[in-house]
Amino acid sequence: MTVLTLHATGPEEPAEVWERYAVPARWPEWAPQITGVEVPVPRLAAGVRGRVRGPVGVPLPFVVDAVDEAARQWAWTVSLGPVRLRLLHWVAEGPDGGSTTGVRIDGPAPLVVGYAPLARLAIGRLVRPLD
Repeated sequence: MTVLTLHATGPEEPAEVWERYAVPARWPEWAPQITGVEVPVPRLAAGVRGRVRGPVGVPLPFVVDAVDEAARQWAWTVSLGPVRLRLLHWVAEGPDGGSTTGVRIDGPAPLVVGYAPLARLAIGRLVRPLD
């Protein structure tokens, strides 16, 4: 197993960045690798199960492991057959205003390394105004 942590800082306010995470229907707005999300609720909650679709249209099941609205932090596990990728996301005040977000990716090395460039791009977009 490999663990990788990525960070991005930008001008968007933490409350807005958190909302972009907390409302799964908004994920495709800032995460180009996500083309759709199927969830039974409009907002993240621990225990929620759903499916996320990537660029090739293959739906991957996931479960939300934890959500802490006050701390602006959440974790989920995405499955690819028997392989699991665990992701922990958080949002904080940026050092000079705006916000900083981070993601810790935990899983098999080839998946973590392969997903890292997409995750880096997505969190960079997450902390910036959307077009």
